[in-house]
Amino acid sequence: MNFEQTEERRMLADSLSRLLADRCDPALRMKVAYAAPYHSPELWAALVEMGALHALVDEDHGGFGGAGFDIATVFEALGAALCPEPVLPALLAARLLVAAGADAGPLLAGDLRYAVGLFEMDGTALDEIETTADGGRLTGRKSVVYGGPGADRFLIVARDGARLSLHEVAASDAQVLPYAMIDGGGAAEVILDAAPARLLMADAGAAVQDALDAGALALSAEALGGMETALALTVDYLKQRRQFGRPIGSNQALQHRTVELVTEIAQARSIVILAASRMGTADQSRSVSMCKHLCGRVAQRVAEEAIQMHGGIAMTWEAPVSHYAKRLVMIDAQLGDADHHLHRVMAGLQAV
Repeated sequence: MNFEQTEERRMLADSLSRLLADRCDPALRMKVAYAAPYHSPELWAALVEMGALHALVDEDHGGFGGAGFDIATVFEALGAALCPEPVLPALLAARLLVAAGADAGPLLAGDLRYAVGLFEMDGTALDEIETTADGGRLTGRKSVVYGGPGADRFLIVARDGARLSLHEVAASDAQVLPYAMIDGGGAAEVILDAAPARLLMADAGAAVQDALDAGALALSAEALGGMETALALTVDYLKQRRQFGRPIGSNQALQHRTVELVTEIAQARSIVILAASRMGTADQSRSVSMCKHLCGRVAQRVAEEAIQMHGGIAMTWEAPVSHYAKRLVMIDAQLGDADHHLHRVMAGLQAV
């Protein structure tokens, strides 16, 4: 397998990293966390202007990427900078709009913000969806809709007998209850009471699973970027913090723990590369679930170890590592945690 990025992806990664270094410091995360709209409209506009969303869609549908490695490149940079912008819901929506043959142009240009209503209060399995469509109207409730605060349109997955269908609903036609997740990012409950909807796909099961696979890969790559930064912050702290006249990083036990994190993050990078390479193949879902399981597990450990080795300072709001730790824990929970994806692989990728 070729582990080298293409020239175009290196340029994308460099441009995105420079933008985020200039516009997305830890102070921004602290400013927008837990406070509506839970992100920075100015940073969102800058990401749109540089074409970050276009990298998530192929050329035939108005973008310039759309492959697994394009998704991983974008989200690894977002994770490294702890970027609070709702790029994940944009990816999910773009995947579904393209699959439905709908125009993704307004989303890519930043003219419309989309969020995707997938799961409901009972869990994260597609066979537990109970939202129903009747005569062009939807009734049901979607829980933890990422990017729901401030969305202009919702793509809602509903049940039509044994099939899943995809509908578009204007935010003004739904009751949207916004709130912050544990990492400070925005989500919403979306309540639909005979809400008028436009049918996009009558049989959307395969498209929804593809969007979930893309989202799980994106979150794994974001975790990879976040883990690398959290580790760098921890190593820097071990070099600077002194006890008994010497840096605490000279303690061999802490060195061993740090090396173990380096090894586990390297394993996570390898499986992200594998999952990215298998997007669009028959082994896509299996590889992505394996990736999300491993990255979720490693992310949890990196978060815990970073806090342990920083000590009490890591529990304070002012310490950037505390925000990275919360985000890494949240990533594991999003779109199915490590246990969920392990069960999917063990069950032969059946819905569980």
